[in-house]
Amino acid sequence: MRPRAGPISAAHPILRCAGKSLDLGAPQVMGVLNVTPDSFSDGGDHASAAAAIAHGVRLAGEGAALIDVGGESTRPGAPPVAVEEQLRRVVPVIEALRAATSAIISVDTSEPAVMRAAARAGAGLINDVRALRAPGALEAARDSGCAVCLMHMQGEPRTMQDAPTYTDVLAEVRDFLARRVAWARAAGVAADQLLVDPGFGFGKNLAHNLTLLRGLAEITRGDTPVLVGLSRKSLIGTLTGRSGAERIHGSVALAVLAVARGARIVRAHDVAATVDALKVTAAVIGGE
Repeated sequence: MRPRAGPISAAHPILRCAGKSLDLGAPQVMGVLNVTPDSFSDGGDHASAAAAIAHGVRLAGEGAALIDVGGESTRPGAPPVAVEEQLRRVVPVIEALRAATSAIISVDTSEPAVMRAAARAGAGLINDVRALRAPGALEAARDSGCAVCLMHMQGEPRTMQDAPTYTDVLAEVRDFLARRVAWARAAGVAADQLLVDPGFGFGKNLAHNLTLLRGLAEITRGDTPVLVGLSRKSLIGTLTGRSGAERIHGSVALAVLAVARGARIVRAHDVAATVDALKVTAAVIGGE
């Protein structure tokens, strides 16, 4: 049985991002920009502001509609990073990329102070692995005018992969995301400012990730657009035996499978290859 296609060419939802708009009628790519020394795949590659800005401009040139700037690694076992250090890492990069590209700049953070500073610097989207559960995060996100991505994560980055357990991973992730969306909406976040992310690899083992991907249409058929982050994840390494930057082919394959199941945004390290693959995927699915 072939995967159920999501409504890529149907309603054309618009995501409102603090003065910018993103048409999600076709799948979009979010480029990954880690301004960190210890991220799982590219840690240290863009740790300086100059290197990060240059790479962000490159990602935009390759077709990234969004660039996700993060100053704290959320890989399994990662230690926390002080707010002041996160601000030092991300704010100059966001300011420069907002001026140098037409891409929407996203900030990957759970810290309210970083959300506020990033919004002032020109960010249009807040990408929060904790789904605004930190004290003050909801208010900071709501008042910023930014779009918000609410992600599912079981546990915390340092311990999330120790022994993740679910009774029904698909139902539990779907229901968690629905509750977080309802909570954010009740607090005043507009429907057209919300995304959800099932959190592949965040408190999930290989079987959990594969189950989520097979059943992704159960989440994407809801009213809130879905972002997925599968690029270079450990599940690809487990399945292929490849490490880090060698996982481009597996990453692109998963991006295509996710879009075929209705995902609207794919977070990717290898932007050019992913953009091309999703253009072809959208053309095929859009003709059905």
